[in-house]
Amino acid sequence: MFINNFDPVAFQIFSLEIRWYSLAYIIGIILGWVYCKKKLIKDQQILNLFDDFITYLIIGVILGGRLGYALFYNLRYYLDNPIEILMVWNGGMSFHGGLIGIIIASKIFSNKHKVNQFIFLDLVSLSAPIGIFFGRIANFINSELYGRATDLPWSVQFVLIDNIKRHPSQLYEAFFEGIILFLILGYFFKKNYLQIPGKISALFLIFYSLFRFNMEFLRSPDPQIGYIILNLTLGQLISVLFLMAGTLLFYLKKNEK
Repeated sequence: MFINNFDPVAFQIFSLEIRWYSLAYIIGIILGWVYCKKKLIKDQQILNLFDDFITYLIIGVILGGRLGYALFYNLRYYLDNPIEILMVWNGGMSFHGGLIGIIIASKIFSNKHKVNQFIFLDLVSLSAPIGIFFGRIANFINSELYGRATDLPWSVQFVLIDNIKRHPSQLYEAFFEGIILFLILGYFFKKNYLQIPGKISALFLIFYSLFRFNMEFLRSPDPQIGYIILNLTLGQLISVLFLMAGTLLFYLKKNEK
């Protein structure tokens, strides 16, 4: 058993606290940006636009992630305390909300520059597992999104939560939604799937949703929501919707030339 007693604050500059979760976002975005520009983008027009697109991407992730969390996971609380929606530093971000924010931001940017939206969404899909990996590691350090009780040898006791031995579900997700997903999408990139914009995005939705759905069986449900239908969590139900969307998108794109 491992005892998790990490401090969520990485370091402090005077009265300013720099948290691991913030660093995870920053590192994920920077590494994803470098990966896209150095390894993925071959078209000069897209390369010239990509730096401006990153600004839209960051706004979409933050707004979508925060609003998604407020709407999907804690609506009643934020209706009573609307000002706290702005307090991102207190925690509470939804991956699926952030994904919706990215889709909207990409649509706005692509319409402005008259470029196929899926070109940018495919690039985001290929690099997103980098950010997901660091985000899940930060979740582990923060003792949040922890797993269900277990007696397995690699169980973790999150001291900030309770004395129960739990699955390190954050690390499971970092492995599957980060490393494995990165390798899978990298394989399809080498198969020239970027030639048909949208196919990589579809595969991202499919594989991420499958991994997330299964990992949720080892993760404790959000305490304010619990289980919903058929003992499934909200995260699983949303993953099913995104899996269906990804499958439909792949079907529509598979015959394009």
